[in-house]
Amino acid sequence: MDATLSQLLESIGLTPTGNLQSLGGGDIAAVYRLETCQGQVVIKHDDAARLRGEAEGLRTLRSACEQLVVPEVLGLSEGWLVIESLDAVPGGAKSEAALGEGLRGLHSVIGDAHGWHQNNACGRTPQPNAPLNDGRAFQRERRLLPLCEACYQRGLLDGELRGRIERLAQDLERWLPDAPPSLLHGDLWSGNVLFTTKGPAIIDPAVYRHYPEVDVAMLTLFGSPGKAFFDAYWNSYAPADWPRREALFQLYPLLNHLLLFGGGYRSAVERSVARLDPFT
Repeated sequence: MDATLSQLLESIGLTPTGNLQSLGGGDIAAVYRLETCQGQVVIKHDDAARLRGEAEGLRTLRSACEQLVVPEVLGLSEGWLVIESLDAVPGGAKSEAALGEGLRGLHSVIGDAHGWHQNNACGRTPQPNAPLNDGRAFQRERRLLPLCEACYQRGLLDGELRGRIERLAQDLERWLPDAPPSLLHGDLWSGNVLFTTKGPAIIDPAVYRHYPEVDVAMLTLFGSPGKAFFDAYWNSYAPADWPRREALFQLYPLLNHLLLFGGGYRSAVERSVARLDPFT
């Protein structure tokens, strides 16, 4: 076992009873399960700055959200993060309703500005979070335009599609009302939601403050939450322009996937832009 990890485990009072066991799903960080005398834990090995950002995000969500389970950060050292292990169980309508209620509670935590006090990462993509008071400006300047330019520079977008995205970004003030900045998970695709013996859980955050529909749009992009989730989350007050907001807030993660994984996501970006174009 790595010496740094051994020292970290000793410092937090954990005594291993076996070797690290690799877990699936670690596309960014290496993820392991470890049995100890004190119980099972999950361990991540990755870039130190990314792990510091994840640890801060987990602690923030855990302190802000009483209705959702967030794994406890047990220890952090250079390149290693040790967190609580959660016991997953099958979900259902009751679990999805609890997820909706919990997420609504999380999004009710409001900050002073859109963004975060430091940058972090969404996957391996640096995520700029310098705060802005206006949510439209934040979505344009910190999300859409930087990723659009990065994809263009790598030849993943042509000039025509780049121009369409830039026009959509410049047009936000015309239709999107500003809104109070809600606390977000920030990368809430279905793989970062677990149903556990303690209730619905959220993992692997990229925390910042922005429009609450950001998290919901991510859930619908890479998953299909059921009616029970939406009934609980919207609580009869779904925004009339939800389809438009959904298309907008799915564009950023799709551009991120285009940047990370290549041209296979270009058609999905085009479809998202096409969904927005009729509104402009």
